[in-house]
Amino acid sequence: MPDDLPLASPDGNGRLAQNILYFARALRAAGLPIGPGGVIDAVHAVDAAGFSNRDDFRAALRSVFVKKHEQALIFEQAFDIFWRKRGLIDKLIAMMSPIAEPQQPEKAKAPAGATRISDAMFKREAEKLERPQLELDYRLTMSADEILQRKDFAQMTAEEIARARKMIEAMSLNQDELRTRRSIANPKGDRIDPRRSFRKSLRAGGASIELARRSPAVRKPPLVAICDISGSMSDYTRVFLHFLHALTEKRGRVHTFLFGTRLTNVTRSLRHKDPDVALAECSAGVEDWSGGTRIGLSLHNFNRSWSRRVLGQGATVLLFTDGLEREGGGELAREMERLHKSCRRLIWLNPLLRYDRFEAKAQGIRAMLPYVDEFRPIHNLASVADLVKALAGNGDRAAANPKNWLREQNR
Repeated sequence: MPDDLPLASPDGNGRLAQNILYFARALRAAGLPIGPGGVIDAVHAVDAAGFSNRDDFRAALRSVFVKKHEQALIFEQAFDIFWRKRGLIDKLIAMMSPIAEPQQPEKAKAPAGATRISDAMFKREAEKLERPQLELDYRLTMSADEILQRKDFAQMTAEEIARARKMIEAMSLNQDELRTRRSIANPKGDRIDPRRSFRKSLRAGGASIELARRSPAVRKPPLVAICDISGSMSDYTRVFLHFLHALTEKRGRVHTFLFGTRLTNVTRSLRHKDPDVALAECSAGVEDWSGGTRIGLSLHNFNRSWSRRVLGQGATVLLFTDGLEREGGGELAREMERLHKSCRRLIWLNPLLRYDRFEAKAQGIRAMLPYVDEFRPIHNLASVADLVKALAGNGDRAAANPKNWLREQNR
């Protein structure tokens, strides 16, 4: 809300309806489905209910604009950002100072999604302002792509997420290969193929025998992704699904499952060429997005119904979750052990590893770690690039060894 627009004026000609209209536009830009009818209902609701404090006004708007549980978080953050005065002078000073003062305290990290809400909310106002012409020397600063590589997915704006998706699609996805017991014809092979050698000799009447050679066949192993879509993981899962879509298109033999309180197979949806259509079908086919988490039950359903179908031929499993299980860890440990024995390689991707002081104290995390081959972070583009190297067999497996975490926790 612009600072020069009061909520009400002494003569009764306030601009409250205009501010509610602008607030509704900001919510719509942030992703909430709000139309003109919703704005009119909000104005009537505030007029009919009245309000004597901030909480009453918040409740009146929330009763009209929030239709689903997952929309409440966006509304609360947008309300706190919109209906307050902003330190414009401090922002202008910060914009003119590319290097932060060392004595200034570090700002607290914004909550997940807050940056996108602010970007959607003040985009129209920023477009009206004439940007000053500044001449800056960037020789000692980082490029925008380098900054984007290290920026957390949950702190990205909508424009930065779009750029991150394009960078993920442009990644060179080297493929892991396995030697099989089958063999194929190869003139430079190290094995002699007797059958083909005799067939060749018959063409020349048996006068001479030209040796045919063969070598072991090389096959790309399947890749199975089991992704957590609970409320604490939703900001990371949407970007990670773009990575899985690129893998499905370039690598093939990729199976994707989503789980919150139930397990859903979205492999067919991710096979669409258009990533937006693929993710839209994934969202439409999943009923428990941004809900609770039942990791043990979801892995039990996967092991019972899908493991024999998709985990053959040396499959690699990507388990994408924070490990915060609300139920007991006994069932989770059994299902993790069964999953680990059914695949060739189990990689746990956890966004909580973005914190330097992360400790495996949660019951679910401690139950899962003993049955994991690699334990890796997945919260920005740099971690995605490290995962690509790991899938190609070029990553640092020693740094991702979960035994190091358990050894430090048991000290």
